[in-house]
Amino acid sequence: MSKRKDAKKNRLYSRSTPYLFLLPWFIGLILFTAGPLLMSLIMSFFNWPVIGSPEFVGLNNYVTMFTQDPQFWSSLKITMLFTVIFVPLKLVLALVLALIISKNIKGATAFRVAFYLPTVISSVAVSIIFDWMLNSEFGIINYLLSLIGIKGPDWLNNPSSAFAALIMASIWSVGSLMLVFYTALKGVPIDVYEAATIDGASEMRQFFSITLPLITPTILFNTVTSIITTLQSLDLVMLLTKGGPLRSTHMYGLFVYNNAFDKHKLGYAAANAWVMFIIIMILTALVFKSSDFWVYTKKKGGKK
Repeated sequence: MSKRKDAKKNRLYSRSTPYLFLLPWFIGLILFTAGPLLMSLIMSFFNWPVIGSPEFVGLNNYVTMFTQDPQFWSSLKITMLFTVIFVPLKLVLALVLALIISKNIKGATAFRVAFYLPTVISSVAVSIIFDWMLNSEFGIINYLLSLIGIKGPDWLNNPSSAFAALIMASIWSVGSLMLVFYTALKGVPIDVYEAATIDGASEMRQFFSITLPLITPTILFNTVTSIITTLQSLDLVMLLTKGGPLRSTHMYGLFVYNNAFDKHKLGYAAANAWVMFIIIMILTALVFKSSDFWVYTKKKGGKK
């Protein structure tokens, strides 16, 4: 009888051990992700001041956002435009840099370090660097433009150029995507290239017919992550342009931040954040749905 009890205990311990190891992760998920997420959803239905008692307002925060706050639509439009321009540009640049460092050329390791190094620099440092580089009087970019006879704009104080300046500063940290692409490029079988070379395919033909189709799952991953992070852009906007000039770079992340910490409308800011969360979910679902037509999978010998 005791042997049976011991056997049951041993089976119970063996089955519960994996869950004990996962327990810290579940606790962290509840305390730092699911809990705050649920709390923000609850707050979005309240008029929640920093000081004072919350007041239930139902859907009033959402109605106000869509019907009475022009800055909501303006910030959303700026953020969407920034995403449409920045994400493809970032993906193309990351892929080009990955192709460069994947070649067996002299100094390839130095190039890898140089291209990735900006990624580990803090946003504060990047904003200071670009604030100097884009200065209209002594910035290096305007100086280089003057060498070819072009008068550079007042990048950060002109609404027509501040948006472009923000894109330049943001694309600085392209190293993470580059490394993901580099890993994917190294995973393409060499014998496929050798067979294509024997058949007389040029490097350009090999890239579009072999390399690009085989790394489409990585392109999908980088596209989704880039869309998510770009729609939540805040740090460089706050540090470099502060939403100006004339609110030309007032991105959605800054809109939410100002409502929460400048205007102290925590409930309204929570509603803002949930609208962006829904937009991100919709866009992500659309990208995954479109992947059926262009992402290559080995299981089916072609596209999904």
